[in-house]
Amino acid sequence: MDNQKGKLYLIPTTLGDNEPLEVLPLSVKKVIEELDHFIVENEKTARKFIKRITPRKSQPSLIILKLDKYADQLEVRTYLDVCETGVSVGLLSEAGVPAIADPGAEIVKLAHEKGIRVVPLVGPSSIILAMMASGFNGQHFTFNGYLPIDTSERKAAIKSLERLSKEKNQSQIFIETPYRNEKMFTDLKSTLTPGAKLCIACNITLEDEYIRTLEIKDWKNEHPDLHKKPTIFIIHKE
Repeated sequence: MDNQKGKLYLIPTTLGDNEPLEVLPLSVKKVIEELDHFIVENEKTARKFIKRITPRKSQPSLIILKLDKYADQLEVRTYLDVCETGVSVGLLSEAGVPAIADPGAEIVKLAHEKGIRVVPLVGPSSIILAMMASGFNGQHFTFNGYLPIDTSERKAAIKSLERLSKEKNQSQIFIETPYRNEKMFTDLKSTLTPGAKLCIACNITLEDEYIRTLEIKDWKNEHPDLHKKPTIFIIHKE
């Protein structure tokens, strides 16, 4: 690996509208202060975050490259060319850590192809924080992303995850689009067996953080407000 090349810094962000230094180490602020080149999913929110963590940093000097579903893939492959001249680049997630349930993974892959050093920085991951707080098997777990939207397919997926959890003693983690959380919760209660355990972790690190693990038969008497709130669901069947 060429030490004269710039580095790719994987920069975590907050999971919501809280003060960055409440959940991020000072090292993140120091790295952002040194960088002018950033790859981001949303320019507006990225600039807001950068300004919040480093208020004195010059916004006009920032070079922002967008990595979203509309990004031209040939152009994306040029995003790290500046590293060849010794300039380092920061990769920012919309929430949490880059490249985990996040499109930034393709930039990290590109960095390895080009022999560019990848430097992950410490920050909050809702997936890991939820797993930590669940009380489930932290030695063996799987993140499944989003389940199907179709009701019958989603219920089949839920049953499959319950079966896998029991067979492998494996915690099954997944997410949902926030405005569909209530529907997901209803389907989980009607599909999982009464003794299956479900952890719901909502708005992690924020003031109204909600994390609870119960058996399904007990969840039927609980009514947490999950509407439009980022939520992690974890199933475990013993």
